Order: sequence, then C-alpha cells, then structure tokens
Amino acid sequence: MMNTARKLLGTVAVIATLGVVAGCSSAGDPTPVRTTAAPGSVDLRMTVWTSNEAQLALFDGIADAYKKDHAEIGTITFESLPFADYNTTLTTQIAGGNAPDLAWMGDLSRDLITAGALVPLTETLKSTEGWDYDDLLQSVVGQFSDGDQLYAYPFSNSPFALYVNEDVLAQAGQTLTSNPTWDEVSEIGSAVHAATGKAGFVIRDFDYSGWNVLATVWTGWGAEAWNAEGTQCGFDSEKMADAFAFLHDAAFEKTSMPGPGAKADFFAGDSAFTIAQVSRAALLDGSFSYSVHPLPAGPVGEYSVFGQAGVGVLQSSPHVQEATDFLAYLTNPENAEQLAQFFPPPRQSLLTGEKLAANNPKLTAPQLQQVVVDQLPSAVPLPNHTRPAEIAQKVKTALDAMWTPDADVPAVLSSVCDAINPLLSK
Repeated sequence: MMNTARKLLGTVAVIATLGVVAGCSSAGDPTPVRTTAAPGSVDLRMTVWTSNEAQLALFDGIADAYKKDHAEIGTITFESLPFADYNTTLTTQIAGGNAPDLAWMGDLSRDLITAGALVPLTETLKSTEGWDYDDLLQSVVGQFSDGDQLYAYPFSNSPFALYVNEDVLAQAGQTLTSNPTWDEVSEIGSAVHAATGKAGFVIRDFDYSGWNVLATVWTGWGAEAWNAEGTQCGFDSEKMADAFAFLHDAAFEKTSMPGPGAKADFFAGDSAFTIAQVSRAALLDGSFSYSVHPLPAGPVGEYSVFGQAGVGVLQSSPHVQEATDFLAYLTNPENAEQLAQFFPPPRQSLLTGEKLAANNPKLTAPQLQQVVVDQLPSAVPLPNHTRPAEIAQKVKTALDAMWTPDADVPAVLSSVCDAINPLLSK
C-alpha cells in the first residue's frame, strides 16, 4: 500500500505530501466476480474534465441504465473539474485520501501507471461477455498500457487536422491544393495576412506556451521530443532545428502565423487555417464555409498526430470491483458507439466514416474517413512522459527565448535538452 504512495510522491510533482494513495495493489487483474455488496451501499464517483451538458447527460443516461441491473449501486456521480487544473486537482484528491473511484486522464497516465495507482483491466475486459477486447485498435492503447496490461480505456482518440476557412481564402484570392504541404500553408497564410489582415495559420492551444502541440508540426520533419524509451532528449536534433526554423520564420518573417501576444480564433473567423483536433469540429457554427484535411505534409511526407484521453479505476477506491465492472459497462460496444458522437473511439468496428458521421453533423463521412479513420492506424500521440508538469514547465521556460526575432534556434533547443535531461534520466 505505501509503496504506491511513495512512487506517486516521486513522480507527481504537484503533490508535496502524500498519504495513503492506493489500496493493496495487485500484480494482475482482479478476478471478475459479481459483487456481494448490499443493495444501495455503493456510491461511485468519476472525475471528468468536461462541463458540456450534452456529454454529461449521456454519461448520466448510461449510469442510470447500469443501475437498473445493479442493485448495489446507490449513486454514480460525474464530477466536472476545470481542464486547466485537472491534473493538480486529481493528484491532490489522491494525496488527500479523497480519490475518485474512476478518473479521466491524459498526460498524467504515465505517472499513475508507474505509481501503481491504477487497477489493471485487461483480464476483466477480456472476460466480460460481449465486450470484445480484440476490437481495440492496437495503435491507440500504448499510452495507457504497460507491456500487455491495459490500465485505462482510451475512450477519446482525436487526430489533429488542418481546418480551412474557404471564405477567407477566397477573399484573399488563394486556393489550397488537395494534398497541401506546410510550405504551401505558410505561403498562403502569408498572402492572406497581407491581403486581409487576418491570421494565416494558427496552432490551436499553442499560444507560445503549450509547446507539446507543436508536435503536430515537428513530426512532419521527423523530429521527436525524446526517444522511444523517454531517456534521451530530441530537441537538439537537426530535424527539430529545421522544424523550429520553419515556425520562427512563419512568425517573424513571413507573418503567416500570429506572433507572440497576437490572438486569432479560427472558429470565430479570424484566420485562414488552424491545426486542431477533429473533436474541435463541434466549434464550427456555420458562419463561414470550411473544409478539413489531414495534417500538411512535411519534409518526411505525410504523417498523423493525435491526442488521447483514457478512463481508469483508482486502486485507492473502496469499491474497486464495482468501479471496474461499471467501467466495463461504460465502454462496452453499445455504449462506446454512443460515446463516439463526442469522442473518436478506439474500437475498429466503429471506425468508419459512415458510422462516425451518423453522430457528427459538422463533418461528412468522407471527411471523417480521411481525417480520423485513415489516420489513426499510423498516428503518433502527443509527447507524454512521467513528471509531465515539471517537464512542461522547463520546456516552456527554455523555449521562451525562441520567440524573439533574432533567436538562435539551435542554441535555444540545446538549452531545452539541458533543462530536461536530468528529469529524463530519472
């Protein structure tokens, strides 16, 4: 029990003092047996970072259906935590002995797995009748696995795409080819800015702070933040230098990308292009004509990057068995199909343009086939590592020197490696 607590103390930087985090951890899956809890005696709580009313209503509906056949369940509560503070709040809850039974997770997943804070799921899901474990797309489970063991169900797998405001392009007298490159996007973006004053391309959620989304660019140059083992920094590579030279030129020479301090919201009509996840299509309000494409090709050719979220069961839950059983129900094929209207699913049986379009009024079946279904098998996730908060802050601080007109790109990137190598070596 305390081994898990000590490990989480060492890997989750935002926790200063950690009490009992998990119950007795198990090296294998819990044996899937029916609960013997008394009727109405089990209350489950699951933390989420959405406050979307339609999404929460869907979760409540699934929970209500589950309770009809599970008398032991008193309540199932979905606790919405602000996204910006989600990791801090969740880890503080864990440290304070107030952990939820189930939790969404993104880049915190590696810390939680390393700490032994998550319940292993593989055997339970494989043995659940009708769950169909083999339906999971193998390219999306890695971030939530350790070896062959799955610790969180990857419920959302959203590739990044190039959104295009066709009205702005027409206003500037520009057209985009069907298979655009980054050089083309930057050239058109520069022309749009000169002709209309609007922004060219915007990397959504970057804003010269959220550096990890720049993987949507540098992957096209064949660069990586670190090696596959997470032990060696990749920011000081020649490929990374070329990618950041492209971005620096776009911001300060071509003005095809808004510079530091400039704001432009594609979905409000402020730019010609944006790089954003497919799930952001919900922000399209019909105020302009748009199209969507896979990420622009880079020097290495075509590539794909995606962001993920998973849901797992905390070892510290007093109701591990019941929480795991509910997770299996929440993620079975029928409920996964319902969740797919908001979150690109991990199930191969649901990954067709037609099925995705049935619940997505913003994008057509061919578009969804092209930017989701065709991309996921070879897509790479955003950079993820243990100690994500510490690494993120050190990378951001070092990269601040990049965003000046006379920046020495290779020197700045070398300083990033100097800053994070001590963390990677741990």
